[in-house]
Amino acid sequence: MESFLTLTWMVAGVLFISSLRGLGHQETARRGNGFGIVGMALAIVALLASGKVANLELLVPALVGGAVVGGVMAQRVAMTSMPELVAILHSFVGLAAVLVGFAAYLDPPDGQGNKVHDVEIWIDVLIGAITFTGSIVAFLKLRGSVSGKPLLLPGRHMLNLVVILASLGLVVPFAQAEGTSGIIYLVIMSVLAGLQGIHLVAAIGGADMPVVVSMLNSYSGWTASAAGFMLDNNLLIITGALVGSSGAILSYIMCKAMNRSLLSVIFGGFGADPKPGSAGPAVVHEGEPIATNLDELVEELSEAREVIVVPGYGMAVARAQHAVRQLVDVLKAKGCNTRFAIHPVAGRLPGHMNVLLAEASVPYDIVLEMDEINADFPKTDVVLVIGANDIVNPGAQTDASSPIYGMPVLEVWKAKRVVVLKRSRSVGYAGVDNPLFYEQNTRMFYADAKDGMEKVVAGLQK
Repeated sequence: MESFLTLTWMVAGVLFISSLRGLGHQETARRGNGFGIVGMALAIVALLASGKVANLELLVPALVGGAVVGGVMAQRVAMTSMPELVAILHSFVGLAAVLVGFAAYLDPPDGQGNKVHDVEIWIDVLIGAITFTGSIVAFLKLRGSVSGKPLLLPGRHMLNLVVILASLGLVVPFAQAEGTSGIIYLVIMSVLAGLQGIHLVAAIGGADMPVVVSMLNSYSGWTASAAGFMLDNNLLIITGALVGSSGAILSYIMCKAMNRSLLSVIFGGFGADPKPGSAGPAVVHEGEPIATNLDELVEELSEAREVIVVPGYGMAVARAQHAVRQLVDVLKAKGCNTRFAIHPVAGRLPGHMNVLLAEASVPYDIVLEMDEINADFPKTDVVLVIGANDIVNPGAQTDASSPIYGMPVLEVWKAKRVVVLKRSRSVGYAGVDNPLFYEQNTRMFYADAKDGMEKVVAGLQK
């Protein structure tokens, strides 16, 4: 049975690796998800059949109940709420790690009641508590239940350092305690780590939230890997390491795309007002944005030969991706080369826009990343910005006082015509005004994204 279990876990591990590989490309993402599902199902069935699990009469109903709840959540969640769902699921991983850590300390598995095992428990609970509370704060921010503005306490970096050193320092008396008498140290550390998680994520705001979600995904992986060492479970170690490392790599890639360091995102306060004298004077925008109407937009699109669509969170909120797909079909039928430009941090989740467009069956070959399409804007007749703001803000290149200064953006203002479809002139998630609205070649089309696109499509089809 032990050999069978080891072999099954190896197969499951290979399936998880194949899943990550598949998720690296839009064309193979569905297959990658399938590999992950099969691998997890195989691991669960093998463990249940191994005879190592007691109280199956309690565990099986819990598994079935969890599967039903997960299935219902996945069916009901809207794409706009997917980031919140991911964040709250990360919190479940962190909470599970904390509870399993306490259980393993109070009732250690056979042969594992030693000091090394105690340190493994400590690491598991520490990372799990940070992941649990940090993910809840991220969920509340993404949901809009709390302000997205960063909470910048005086001396916050020193506060973080003191709390983490205290959490690490308590491991000494915890490991030296006899029996389960060290439980008080584990409880104190859990509270400190929980507060640390709250403070770390509360200090982050604005456009850095997609990176936060990615980092929390990484944390959940590392805490699962730590639980694997604690429970002597090789598959959990492998799976956690895969999730933790891939989440960290994705976070690094996103930070590089935003011209920011990973440490500045995790410990910084993106969106905070710059210190006096630390940047140039704020740019003052003169004049008013020029509005356009449906007839003018339809006429410009009818005459265009090159069109680029830049989707943003507003498109997700309005669920306008299917109407946008119809627009692309109509323009292509008229002989217009129409493509999509995707910024790495568009939306509230890595790959958010790609998933939306895939849901609407938009061909993958016309969905291009920022680095692939930025050079094409000067030869583009019309750029249609749908619900995007910060990712097309020229202030990132010209306004040293802007909190997004230095962040690479889609250079849409270089096109012959830019049409921004928004319901209002409200600022983006980073909380800064967008000088693009005041450019002479920019027109504002004020409408709901879905309703506006449907009317444009109807106008083009006349």
